[in-house]
Amino acid sequence: MEHVTSYRTYWVLWVVLLLLTVIMLVTEAAGLPRLVTVGVILLAMTVKVVTIGAWYMHLRYERLSLILSVVLGTFATAGALYFLLIPDGLAMHRLAQ
Repeated sequence: MEHVTSYRTYWVLWVVLLLLTVIMLVTEAAGLPRLVTVGVILLAMTVKVVTIGAWYMHLRYERLSLILSVVLGTFATAGALYFLLIPDGLAMHRLAQ
């Protein structure tokens, strides 16, 4: 079944993504406590990821199994990269001291 999304919907979503980006920048520049800043930025990033995945990647019309494979694959790749880069980060930290 083909789903048609209007250009208006894409423009509205683009504006929402832009506003979330501005909120993230303002939060960082506002000098708020670190925990509040990180919380707002993580929440905004999560909303942006879900919005992009659902509307621009058209995942909202797909089966749950495909959505889970994309999401879990992304987390698996991010986790692997994170753990592969930890030794280099620690080495650079030791060299800087």
